[in-house]
Amino acid sequence: MDETKNPLKNHSLSAAHLMMQMLAWMWSSIFSLMVGSYFVFGLTASAHMLLIAGLFITLMVFKKAETSNSGD
Repeated sequence: MDETKNPLKNHSLSAAHLMMQMLAWMWSSIFSLMVGSYFVFGLTASAHMLLIAGLFITLMVFKKAETSNSGD
C-alpha cells in the first residue's frame, strides 16, 4: 500500500485509482474465462472492486488525517 513504490505513482491519485480498477476488472475477467464461468466473474469482479476501493478510501482517510494533524 506504499504509493511511493507503485508504478503508477507519477499519476494523480484519481487516475491511479481508475487504472487500478481497470486492472482489477481485467484480471477478474481473465480468471473467470480461464475457469469458464461468468458467475465466477461476477464474484471476483465485485470482490476486486470492493478490495481496491477500500484500500483507496483508507489511503485518502490517512492522507487527510496526516494533513489535518500536521499543524499540531
